[in-house]
Amino acid sequence: MKYSVQLYTLRDDIKDAAGLLRILPEVRKIGFEGVEFAGFYGLDPVTLKEALDDAGLIVTGTHCGMGDFMPDTIDSTIAFHKALGTNLIGTGGGPHRTDADADRTSLIFKWANKYGESRGVKFYYHTHYTEFYPLESGRLPVDVIAAGAYMEIDTYWSFHAKADTRGWLLANKDRVAALHIKDGVDGHPCALGEGQNDLPTVVQTAKDIGINWLILENDDPKPTGIEDIKRSYAWLKEHE
Repeated sequence: MKYSVQLYTLRDDIKDAAGLLRILPEVRKIGFEGVEFAGFYGLDPVTLKEALDDAGLIVTGTHCGMGDFMPDTIDSTIAFHKALGTNLIGTGGGPHRTDADADRTSLIFKWANKYGESRGVKFYYHTHYTEFYPLESGRLPVDVIAAGAYMEIDTYWSFHAKADTRGWLLANKDRVAALHIKDGVDGHPCALGEGQNDLPTVVQTAKDIGINWLILENDDPKPTGIEDIKRSYAWLKEHE
C-alpha cells in the first residue's frame, strides 16, 4: 500500500504558490509518496511537475470544480492534468441534495467520462456524508452519481452517515477511483487513530478491491497540518 495526502489538509501551511512549492519536500520527508491537489495557487503544470519530481512525489489526483470539465473547458483541463502527470481529475463534491441535482451531476460526469475515455482520463467525485442520505425518490445520491462518475469515497464521512462503507465499496469496486482515509469524532475530523472510524476495515477493504493508494485527508488538522499528518502517517505504517 502507498500513501498520498490531500493537500487541503495542509492549506494553512501552504497559503500561496511559494508555500505549495515549499511544502512538497516536507510531505515526502514524512514518508508520503503522493499528493492529491486541492488547487494550484496559480502555478502552471510544468513548474508543478518539476517540483514534484524534485521532491520525489507523484500526483494521485486533483480536486477542481465541475466547471473545469464542461465543453468549453474540458480540453484545457485534460491538457493541464496530463502535463502534471495524472489521468485522474476529481471534484470535492457537487450538487446532490435533490433528485434533479443528483441526476444533473451524474449526467455531467457521464458526459465528461465518455469524452475523457479516449483521452485516457477519468473524472471522479469526492463524497461527504449527505451523499449517503436518501433523496425524495428513495435513491441514494452516491448511487445516482456513481452511474456517471468514478468515485472517491471519503471513508470517515460515510462512517459518519452510518453507511455500510465496506459493502458499498465491494459492490461498486469498478467505479471506485480513489479512497480517502480519515478519522473523526462525532462529525469532527481528526488524525488517524484518534477518532471513531473503523480504520482497519478501511485498509483491508482497500486491499480487497485493489486500491493501491490510500489518500489521507483531515479537514481540521491539529495543531498544524504537518504535525497532524505525521501522526496519521505513523498510524498508517503501524497498521499496514
